[in-house]
Amino acid sequence: MVDLLEIEAVSASYGRIQALSDVSLKLQEGAIVALLGGNGAGKTTTLNTISRLVPVTSGVIRFDGRAIERLPSHEVVRAGVSQAPEGREVFKDMSVRENLDLGAHVRRDRAGVRADLDKALDYFPALKERLRQKAGTLSGGEQQMLLIARALMARPRLLLLDEPSLGLSPLLVQKIFAIIARLHADGLSILLVEQNVAVALAVSSYAYILENGEIALEGRSEALRNDEAVKRTYLGG
Repeated sequence: MVDLLEIEAVSASYGRIQALSDVSLKLQEGAIVALLGGNGAGKTTTLNTISRLVPVTSGVIRFDGRAIERLPSHEVVRAGVSQAPEGREVFKDMSVRENLDLGAHVRRDRAGVRADLDKALDYFPALKERLRQKAGTLSGGEQQMLLIARALMARPRLLLLDEPSLGLSPLLVQKIFAIIARLHADGLSILLVEQNVAVALAVSSYAYILENGEIALEGRSEALRNDEAVKRTYLGG
C-alpha cells in the first residue's frame, strides 16, 4: 500500500513552549491510524500542523507525495485533507445546513456538493430532520455527527478526527464508531486522535503513542493492545 501521509521529524511550538519534537509517522492509503497519549501530549497539535492551523518550525509533512507544511490551510483542504476538530466546534448560531455548506466552501462543483450532502445525511440520518435547526441547539452527540459530516463535505481523501467520543455516552460512542468503521469500509483514510484507547486500538490497524510531544511507542494496534505497559498505563490492566 502507498503512504498517503508522511510526517517526517516535525517540530512545532506555541511561542517558547515546545509542543512537538521530531515527530514522525506514516499513514497508508485506506488505513485507520490512531494517535494516542495523555492530555497535553501533542495529539491535537499534530493534527493542527497537518491542517496548517499550527505552523511547523522544522520537518516535512507530505500528503500523497506533496509537501504541504507551508501551504495555506484552505489549500490543504483542497488537496484532500479535512479535520473534524475536538470540542463540538460547530457554528452554533448557524443552521445545520449552513454548517454543512461551509464544509464545502473550497469546492465549486455544485452537483458534486449536492451529491455529497445526500451522502453525508445518509451516514448521519439524524441530521436530515434538523437541517434548518440551529447547530447550537443540537445534542452533544448530534453536534459531533455534524462536525464529521461537515468535514466530509470537503470530499477528503484523509479525515483527521480529534476526540470523536469526548463527552458522549457509551451508546453514542458505539454509534459514532460504527459510522467511522463504515467510512473506512467505503475507502476513507483516517487519522484518529482518541481518548478511549481501547476503542481506538480496536478500530485502527496501527497506532502511535505520544508523550511530551514525542513519539514514545508505535506498532500494530493488536500488538499494542497486548503490550503490558500500554495495558497498565492506558487500558487499566
